[in-house]
Amino acid sequence: MDLDAYEYLGLHLHPDGVLNITLGNPDRLNSVTDIGHSELVNVWPEVDADPDVKVVLLRAEGRAFSAGGDFEMISEIMTDMATHRRVLKEARELVRNIIECSKPIVSAINGPAVGAGLAAALMADIPVAARSARIIDGHTTIGVTAGDHAAVIWPLLIGMAKSKFYLMTNEPLDGTEAERIGLVAKAVEDEDLGHYTESLASRLAAGSAEALQWTKHTLNHWLRMAYPIFDASVAYEFLGFHGVDAAEGLTAMREKRQPEF
Repeated sequence: MDLDAYEYLGLHLHPDGVLNITLGNPDRLNSVTDIGHSELVNVWPEVDADPDVKVVLLRAEGRAFSAGGDFEMISEIMTDMATHRRVLKEARELVRNIIECSKPIVSAINGPAVGAGLAAALMADIPVAARSARIIDGHTTIGVTAGDHAAVIWPLLIGMAKSKFYLMTNEPLDGTEAERIGLVAKAVEDEDLGHYTESLASRLAAGSAEALQWTKHTLNHWLRMAYPIFDASVAYEFLGFHGVDAAEGLTAMREKRQPEF
């Protein structure tokens, strides 16, 4: 794969086969731009096909993992049908591409983690969070269904009751609580996040690639069984982007106030 072909994502391949994929929009808390959303979708088939990549470490630059979708991209989803249809397709492919990527993926979640960035982080095989991380799905806050990844994996990780609570209320989860309820595999001290996830990725890269890949593939059948649920959630999410609640939700975000639905 061409490591220099990406604009939003920074890619660096270490000699041991660990590929660092870094979300790179730190001045805007790594909000996912139109280009960034497409890159987050398209990078995984390339990772899967590259024999030099053994493991992926998904991380972010700066003090946030991702503040969610860029306001301009959300606005275009709401007003331009071609963008709406393209991003809907990408939202489905983002989750499916991560599930079908044969290489183990570790994510290092720091600071705020929302929206598509959070989807990529939690769909990783081993998500690791800093204790001060602030995890919020965020969809219902802007007046759309909790689509993306949430319906396919949150109930499997933390159960239905807690999934409904957090996805409906958008009450923030820090890393410690996310680990306690099983949303992430591990929570570590903020200053240890980089070293811990790098060491973990290198440890996986030194293991049996075939054994790890087929273990991942087999376990992910649990997620594949939920594909009909996932497809419905994404469809309802993008239907919502044409509604009045989504328009109010986006306006409220821009004005930094509570929405009036």
